[in-house]
Amino acid sequence: LITHNMLTSNIKGVQEGFPLGIQAEKVEIVESEFSPEFIQNMLPKLEFDAFVAAAKELGVTDLPAAADIDDAMRQDEAFLQKVHHALLDVHLIDGSLVCPETGRLFPVKEGIPNMLLHEDEV
Repeated sequence: LITHNMLTSNIKGVQEGFPLGIQAEKVEIVESEFSPEFIQNMLPKLEFDAFVAAAKELGVTDLPAAADIDDAMRQDEAFLQKVHHALLDVHLIDGSLVCPETGRLFPVKEGIPNMLLHEDEV
């Protein structure tokens, strides 16, 4: 989901290309080493509400809304582990990313999103 939080639809004429929706066909959980410092440094860089929505589309439902995060939570290891899990351990393997404005599907195969535009979309 870390990559998803940085992707946008660049179709010609699209004003609201972020956040992309997710249609998951295959999701994998691959545990990675937890680094509280990394997650703390990533929090200000994330569009957190878009991250939470994407996590829900992949089955992660225990993250709070951005407005509910305070300084104490940013130091809370249990909260940081939940963010770590959704951000780095949950992987969309196969499915599609969906432009929020046009509904255009961008396929994801083997974890790689194909964001190439058709000639009439450039």
